Amino acid sequence: MTEIITHSPEETIALGERIGKKLKGGDVIAYIGGLGCGKTTITRGISQGLGLGDEVSSPTFALVNEYRGQKLSLIHFDMYRILSPEDLETTGFFDYMADDAVLAIEWSENISDELPDNAITISFERIDDNTRKIIINGDERFDDTLD
Repeated sequence: MTEIITHSPEETIALGERIGKKLKGGDVIAYIGGLGCGKTTITRGISQGLGLGDEVSSPTFALVNEYRGQKLSLIHFDMYRILSPEDLETTGFFDYMADDAVLAIEWSENISDELPDNAITISFERIDDNTRKIIINGDERFDDTLD
């Protein structure tokens, strides 16, 4: 487990970039945290770390946004309105699990039974307008994320 405090959106993006540089195809990131806690912000950094740029937006209305790269792609889900296995199936979720993609899942608690056992969990706690406590669980690759 790694616990990090960020004090601005820029620090959260920088953390995401460090995480993104350590990801590999097939990784699933399960975000846990409420509205406005930094899930899309950290995803912007992860996209940068994967070499995909920073043009990341919340998938709230689309349910899934795809950011395609030459080696790896980032598939960004919003599961807020997913309430059943049937709903999940309509997102194409299982079709995206591949060795050339990283999945980042907002509101992952809504599909917790469907997540792979090796999912990387990133939990967010909003301390104030800019400060976030971010906890990374599930993979020793991120134990030195502060370095």
